[in-house]
Amino acid sequence: MEDIANIVDRLVDGTDDVVSPELLAQKLEKSRNTGIPLTVKLGVDPTAPDIHLGHTVVMEKLRQFQELGHVVVFLIGDMTGRIGDPTDRAATRKQLSKDDVDQFARTYIEQAKSILQSQRLQVRYNSEWLQSLQLANLIDLLSHLTLARILERDDFHKRFDEHVPIHLHELLYPLMQGYDSVALKADVELGGTDQRFNIMTARQVQEAYGLEPEVGIFMPLLEGTDGIRKMSKSQGNHIGISEPASDMYGKVMSIPDGLIPRWAHLLFGLDPEHWKLRLTEENPRDVKAELALRIVGRFWGEEAAHTASEEFSRTFSQREVPSEMPAVRLVKSPWEVSAIELVANLPHIASRQEARRFLQQGAVVLNDQRLTLEQRVVVAAGDWIRVGRRRYYRLEE
Repeated sequence: MEDIANIVDRLVDGTDDVVSPELLAQKLEKSRNTGIPLTVKLGVDPTAPDIHLGHTVVMEKLRQFQELGHVVVFLIGDMTGRIGDPTDRAATRKQLSKDDVDQFARTYIEQAKSILQSQRLQVRYNSEWLQSLQLANLIDLLSHLTLARILERDDFHKRFDEHVPIHLHELLYPLMQGYDSVALKADVELGGTDQRFNIMTARQVQEAYGLEPEVGIFMPLLEGTDGIRKMSKSQGNHIGISEPASDMYGKVMSIPDGLIPRWAHLLFGLDPEHWKLRLTEENPRDVKAELALRIVGRFWGEEAAHTASEEFSRTFSQREVPSEMPAVRLVKSPWEVSAIELVANLPHIASRQEARRFLQQGAVVLNDQRLTLEQRVVVAAGDWIRVGRRRYYRLEE
């Protein structure tokens, strides 16, 4: 029988933080002695129809708990989703209708089952207990958190200082989410690092109701396809796990090269240093293509992944790229450089200001990848760059 300390080490591996590993060990020991599996919670507000790659970072950790014999509760926030999580929001979220939430929830559940083991998965809706919460119960719940504590949240604090409206229903969100943990008697809750306030509040609410606090496990956030902001449907920088294989492959091929090691680590547990080294020794496009194959193969199978790869290559090769174009000599090959420095040093680019303008307009393409102002790239001999509609350059040693 595996030692509890070894199990904790495996569960903690790849996380950003755990509150607390010691409590997790105690809960695992108790579960082993009693034969009662832990209840491991993931709350998801269905505010759009797709689960994206960022969600899978948390779900893979949930699957580890399932493989150890514990039960995952995939909690659909059909009530909290109608408020909307205020985390990282500069303004009040638009409230969703019940029909919208119900429709999105159905697709969430279907997609979640492609990652999690159905036999150790419970799907619950927080309307089961929140819908019938009476005023007296709500007043009692509200008594366990102060306004000062709520305003410690960076997003609320900033909005308060800038006189941006904070509606009272938004203040209810962390308490309702905390009450979910009370209703489920959750032993463990997982979320991204952006969920720290909500999960720590849930621990506080559980203690107020006489329960042992849950263990909070915080997973790193996966940057989106822009390489800057966290992957988010509202930011439009996400890759949905149910997207067609060809679309998924193309989106992966559009990510900044510098993102490859982190995605390899967070999505597959692969050594990021190995992938960083490969980017300096191989053509980054080939390294990215391998990652794209892995990602598409995970959700669509190897055959579909290779078909998507071939389709992408065929489409790419048919683009109207001139056979002859001005050559630009690289400092070295491969060369890691900021996008603005790369563009500013091209012939006929008058200044860094002009380079900045082209990048801000999304008018610079390196091979198949549209560059952004803040981006760093690795370029190599044989790559080509397009600036504007017709200005092409070939890179050489």
